[in-house]
Amino acid sequence: MTTTTGGNGIGRLTLRPLDALTDSVLLHRWVTHPKAVFWMMQDARLEDVERAYLAIEADPHHHAHLGLHDGRPAFLMEHYDPAHRELVGLYEPQPGDVGMHFLVAPTDRPVHGFTRAVLTTVMRFLFDDPRTRRVVVEPDVRNTAVHALNEAVGFVPEREIQKPEKRALLSFCTREQFLGAVGA
Repeated sequence: MTTTTGGNGIGRLTLRPLDALTDSVLLHRWVTHPKAVFWMMQDARLEDVERAYLAIEADPHHHAHLGLHDGRPAFLMEHYDPAHRELVGLYEPQPGDVGMHFLVAPTDRPVHGFTRAVLTTVMRFLFDDPRTRRVVVEPDVRNTAVHALNEAVGFVPEREIQKPEKRALLSFCTREQFLGAVGA
C-alpha cells in the first residue's frame, strides 16, 4: 500500500513496507542521530536496530514503513494496535484506534514544511484504511515541536500518561478532525 502527496512544493512522498534486514543500516543512522533523541535509541547498536525491526516485522499488531521522498528514503512510520501494544492499560481503546509513531530522517538541508507534509502523508495512509476511525499518539511531553505538528493535522491532546520509558501526551485524531485540519 502506498500513499502519495504532491502539489505542495515538497515533492512526491510514498510509503513502502520496511525490510528490517535491508533497511537496518539506514535506520541505525537515523535513530542514533542526536535529532532523534525522542526515538530513545541513541545508544543502539546496528544489531539492536535490526533485532527491534525484525520483531516488528514478526508482530501482527505492529508494522513499520519506510517513507520515500521522490524515491529516496526520508522518513519512518510505525503503526500499531493500541489494544495490544504500547498503550495497554493506559487508556480505554475504541474499535478502529490505531497508534502511530513517525521519524523524519536527519538532514543538513531542511525543507520548510517537509515534516508537516510527512505527517499529513502518514495520516492519509492510516485513514486510507476504512477500519481506522481514530489515530492515537503518545509523544514525550517535552517534544513540543511534535505536539504543534500533531495539533496542526487535527490531534487533540487528552492527558499526560506515564509510560515505562517516558511521560507522554496522549492525543487523538479522528478522520473528521484530520480532514477539517488539512482539507479533503
